[in-house]
Amino acid sequence: MNPEEQNKTLDAWQTSARYWDKYRVLIAQMFALLTSGLVEEAQIRVGQKVLDIGGGSGEPSLTISQIVGPIGSVMYTDPAAGMVESAQAEAGRRGLTNIEFRKCSADALPFPDSTFDVVVSRLSAMFFGDPVTAVREALRVIVKSGYVSFIVWGPEEANPFFTSVNDVFDRFVESSTEDPDAPDAFRFAAPGKLAGILKNAGAENVIERQLNFQIEAAMSFEQFWQLRTEMSESLREKMAGLMPEKIEAIKQAVANGAQEYFSSGKMNFPAEALIVSGRKSAA
Repeated sequence: MNPEEQNKTLDAWQTSARYWDKYRVLIAQMFALLTSGLVEEAQIRVGQKVLDIGGGSGEPSLTISQIVGPIGSVMYTDPAAGMVESAQAEAGRRGLTNIEFRKCSADALPFPDSTFDVVVSRLSAMFFGDPVTAVREALRVIVKSGYVSFIVWGPEEANPFFTSVNDVFDRFVESSTEDPDAPDAFRFAAPGKLAGILKNAGAENVIERQLNFQIEAAMSFEQFWQLRTEMSESLREKMAGLMPEKIEAIKQAVANGAQEYFSSGKMNFPAEALIVSGRKSAA
């Protein structure tokens, strides 16, 4: 990714930070199973030193800090200053003292070799500027035989939380053809794609697992619409150029299509993610 594209992506996340903070409780609830899946896969336990790459508004760092306990530690990183500030403030509110915070890019980690026991990344690898370099960096900063574990979204068609809105926008608003390797939520949805990058970067014992779960929350369609259209940079961009009546027509079409996922003030979407993990060589 060239510097111009990288800056554009970073600016988008900087703008998104306030919305991730606004919906913090809901996001934690909706994606809790991703966090627990990652913790389980990376075999995180008491006393470990864990690096979280692209920690966003704070998860999984906040959860992991409680698992590793006071003798363990978590290093949260994110390239967007707004995300770092939001996560740091939340850790302060919770009185967590075993997390440190650093603003940095995944492909230039400011840590010495073999600093951490485990490296995790939840829903951020899809946005790495240079994925192979980022994975090499993750392997560099963990101990021999240390574990790296990434969670990314599976195929679009298996994730109506996104497509129920995106597909309707695509019908109403002309969008440019996306480069399949450009930063995007579904950049690594194809089975084997991220696993191939881990192998290319030098990881051993690479394993890819499919994680099927439900995105659930006490949320009406109105709240869902607001959350999705505020948190997504691409949707914010599209809506900025539309007349109110066109936005209303899109919203109605989304409501009709997504009806089956809402009942009695509850939202429940089926979802699919991939957990891709590997080890640093013991040699």
